Amino acid sequence: MATDTLKGKPGARGGATGGLRRLLLDNGALTALIVLVVAMSALSGDFLTTDNLLNVGVQAAVTAILAFGVTFVIVSAGIDLSVGSVAALSATVLAWSATEAGIPVVLAVLLAVATGIACGLVNGFLVSYGKLPPFIATLAMLSVGRGLSLVISQGSPIAFPDSVSHLGDTLGGWLPVPVLVMIVMGLITAFVLGRTYIGRSMYAIGGNEEAARLSGLRVKRQKLAIYAFSGLFAAAAGIVLASRLSSAQPQAAQGYELDAIAAVVIGGASLAGGTGKASGTLIGALILAVLRNGLNLLSVSAFWQQVVIGAVIALAVLFDTLRRKAGAGTPAAGASGGGSRGRQALTYVIAAVVAVAVVGATSLLHNGSSDGRSQKIGLSLSTLNNPFFVQIRNGAEAEAKKLGVDLTVTDAQNDASQQANQLQNFTSEGLSSIIVNPVDSDAAGPSVRSANEDDIPVIAVDRGVNKAEASALVASDNVEGGQLGARALAGKLGGKGTIVILQGQAGTSASRERGAGFAAGLKEYPGIRVVAKQPADFDRTKGLDVMTNLLQAHPDVDGVFAENDEMALGAIKALGSKAGKSVQVVGFDGTPDGLKAVQEGTLFASVAQQPRELGRIAVQNALRAAEEKKVDKTVKVPVKVVTEENVAGFEG
Repeated sequence: MATDTLKGKPGARGGATGGLRRLLLDNGALTALIVLVVAMSALSGDFLTTDNLLNVGVQAAVTAILAFGVTFVIVSAGIDLSVGSVAALSATVLAWSATEAGIPVVLAVLLAVATGIACGLVNGFLVSYGKLPPFIATLAMLSVGRGLSLVISQGSPIAFPDSVSHLGDTLGGWLPVPVLVMIVMGLITAFVLGRTYIGRSMYAIGGNEEAARLSGLRVKRQKLAIYAFSGLFAAAAGIVLASRLSSAQPQAAQGYELDAIAAVVIGGASLAGGTGKASGTLIGALILAVLRNGLNLLSVSAFWQQVVIGAVIALAVLFDTLRRKAGAGTPAAGASGGGSRGRQALTYVIAAVVAVAVVGATSLLHNGSSDGRSQKIGLSLSTLNNPFFVQIRNGAEAEAKKLGVDLTVTDAQNDASQQANQLQNFTSEGLSSIIVNPVDSDAAGPSVRSANEDDIPVIAVDRGVNKAEASALVASDNVEGGQLGARALAGKLGGKGTIVILQGQAGTSASRERGAGFAAGLKEYPGIRVVAKQPADFDRTKGLDVMTNLLQAHPDVDGVFAENDEMALGAIKALGSKAGKSVQVVGFDGTPDGLKAVQEGTLFASVAQQPRELGRIAVQNALRAAEEKKVDKTVKVPVKVVTEENVAGFEG
């Protein structure tokens, strides 16, 4: 198998101590993985279970498949920032082709794969013949791929064909198909790198591109193939990801390109090119998955998880630098003989034996202990980067403390696949019950069904779950709220005028439902004309930027409806002195900052959902469900239009 180009200094290492030192240094990523597994096993009795270890494999699968494709590019001294977007685009093409266009599923799969390869070829052409730096070329494709995914899907998830969704299932009821796909793609990567002409060409180009060219390699054509491989693997990852979620999400795999690059680097590859191997990339992906899984089980804050993962990436690169300075290394690319491969296999066997022995010993610490914990509940929020959901968390935590409940809160960061991982972790941990605020109602379905199979009650909050059984839905009616917002704004304008709409993040059920309710409410007011609708992703800064741009085209607009208070506050900033005077703004959520703006008169109204109340009631129902007490199937928290007249008496 092709590996690093640096060779060790045999004279510098002697005896058993030197052999152990060399083993640890030459297999730094593997050593780190073993240490992590042992540490997580010692810290959490829920880590070392069959279900949880399979979860780790499933959660590593998509990142690993993407990373295998990126390995080809990094070995050749390139970079590919587009793989996350290409994965989302390929899955969207498959879902749209098979459902909307009525194309046979087999052809739809081939079209999706062809889409990934085509994106890779475009990247390769821009790098090879367009002379663009790989960073710029793939950054452009990142934006183009994501944009095309949104255009094709119209910003909404598309149901995945059932025949392809089986890729997200298990074989025999226990072996996850994504893990099998990951292993197959890893073997293909190892074969291409170690046994093919193009694999040897990748190392040659990464080691010295000019020397490779002078040696007779057609470097430009090779780069086309290299980036095409990356696109192919991205398409495979996108299909596996969408299969897990039972839907193609246009916003799926955001940021996954960074995880893929991190996995390759943690696995021992050099961003300067010339080194890297499939096994190292797999270990890098497993390290990231073990970290996220273990930190979730240990109830580490979602914010601190990002800090820890960043620190691990930095330490991995630092360790690799020290290893190279110390002279540790592995055989040159393409030069590994049978003896070298045998030693490498022996290293992995010894590592596995050591890991099993140590982990087995640490697990005894947990097996004999009695579990006198209070009821333990997990809460997965779609994001904590929004005051509305922070208020839900605050209300839930206050109620959990009052009732003596152990509450674990996770942040999905508006990523449906990350939320699926969190819900799987909750299920394998054997919690008393789970509360989920879905990023997307369809995408949460498969993970909630897994909890159903393990008889763990699930409470949905703010948004429902489709194609799965939720013990209760604690929510306000987003559609009704949208209608109330339309009536409030139209009434303030006297039934006449022009307005603009700031939409939430494309693909989210909250944005769809609030927008649909507002559109339905406006039908009662034919004198109100919508002159522009633009997404601002529920973000205050984007609300400011988008509203500033819209004012250039529509300076005389009379009103603004924003699908949350954050965007409304951004719009108010853009409007300046016009806000609350010549231009009326209506928001949604009733956040503290939104209510303050209502008091000040810059925000005319906010459709308030009382988020703290949502969190409080969700915990109450989760506890009742865990104790097998009766809960109502739907618990409605009243929606209120809060204006300057009633804001003083409103409690959010």
